Amino acid sequence: MNVLFTICGRAGSKGIKNKNIRDFLGVPLPYYTLSALDLFLKRNPSVEYDIVINSDSEELLEMMNNNPFRPVHLIRRSPDLAGDSVGKIAVINNCLTEMENRTGTHYDVIVDLDITSPLRTVSDIEALLKVHAEKHPDVTTSVTPARRNPYFNQVMRSDKGVRRVIESSLTARQQAPVVYDMNASLYAYSPKYLASGKGVLDGHCEIIEMYDTGILDLDHENDFELMEVIAKYLFEEYPSFKELKDNIK
Repeated sequence: MNVLFTICGRAGSKGIKNKNIRDFLGVPLPYYTLSALDLFLKRNPSVEYDIVINSDSEELLEMMNNNPFRPVHLIRRSPDLAGDSVGKIAVINNCLTEMENRTGTHYDVIVDLDITSPLRTVSDIEALLKVHAEKHPDVTTSVTPARRNPYFNQVMRSDKGVRRVIESSLTARQQAPVVYDMNASLYAYSPKYLASGKGVLDGHCEIIEMYDTGILDLDHENDFELMEVIAKYLFEEYPSFKELKDNIK
């Protein structure tokens, strides 16, 4: 299997200033992603791979170029891919096109790892690739069980007060279909589907489940602080998370 691992991050941030290059518990945030990749590749030496960072941030590119783990290809993002309205799939597809041209490699799968998801484990990456290889979907992505259910205890505004997001006569959550939160941590794309420009859920999509509280959306400063509290606990109590921090020299 030949895998292209992509890491994408824009310069700046509206909610958390420069979050992609912030220190997280004393370590540059992107290094947790590289640590998980490094551990995965050590345990799966038969995997052929390239790692690429795509960014318009010179600070992030330099940080990744000087990382203590493995060589990373650098792509300086063009202005037309750096705006707020540009979808990430377009950026990942740019990574694929550029890396195919550079290396002459046909990649079997493209795996995107979000910088703002430092608490992923080696087993998460292994599970993603296993499901993608066995079920042959267009996309495989990571989720967590949802804490709220649109059939039962999620509401939306209506002409008169609020109503359930999805109308139903259910009286207990256990009666509702199981739903998940997409946690934006891991994505595996087939090259052909990625090149189509379609969205994650527009084709055949499969999922893997990740640790429930291991991912938060880092949109505000308090999100970052809460994530550090959670991470400190997981690094101390769970070996699969502890090794991520211990692997960072």
